[in-house]
Amino acid sequence: MGGRIIPSFTRNWLVKQGATRLPAPLGWFDRLSLGVTIVAGVSWVTFPDQTWVSELLIAAGLLGAVRLSRWCETATVSDSLVLVLHIGYLWLVVGLALLGVAGFVGFLLPSAALHMLTIGAMGTMILAVMTRATLGHDGRELRADRMTTVAYILVSAAAAARFIATLVPDHHDPVLLAAGLSWVGAFAIFVVRYAPILIPRRPNPSVSV
Repeated sequence: MGGRIIPSFTRNWLVKQGATRLPAPLGWFDRLSLGVTIVAGVSWVTFPDQTWVSELLIAAGLLGAVRLSRWCETATVSDSLVLVLHIGYLWLVVGLALLGVAGFVGFLLPSAALHMLTIGAMGTMILAVMTRATLGHDGRELRADRMTTVAYILVSAAAAARFIATLVPDHHDPVLLAAGLSWVGAFAIFVVRYAPILIPRRPNPSVSV
């Protein structure tokens, strides 16, 4: 899904900005990256302790990084509504690579890398698409306000803190708490900011039409 909507939305935004460098169209490299990622994921579920699976996961992460670089991510830093899509995909890249590295490095737990895929990639992309779809379907300007940008920052902070918690056993509990609060804060902001848009107001019966 990210491989379809990220370059598409980025292209649309860049065209409006008058940019000449646009995301690369879908091609053989994208299919290769996607194929390796699928095989790596299925292999990890089936044979999680095999060295070749770890190597495949690292390869999937590297291919994903190259794929992301073809979508002009650095050109979107001025618009967090577009940039957050790239950040969500970056978490996927990081998660895959770390999951592979965990097979070779003893102190890095696979569960830590897995949280990069769930909290980082899935959480960020879900929040990014929900905010964008809400604005677009309601006919509003496709631009993230400050509250929305803070929500984006918090969900990434949650992913980073959850990973760091596994690396600092002496401070595991407070860092884990920070991760949880950041996660709750991100989606609480979404509820507060977007509920008035998503829930239609009931007409006032006292007002005649």
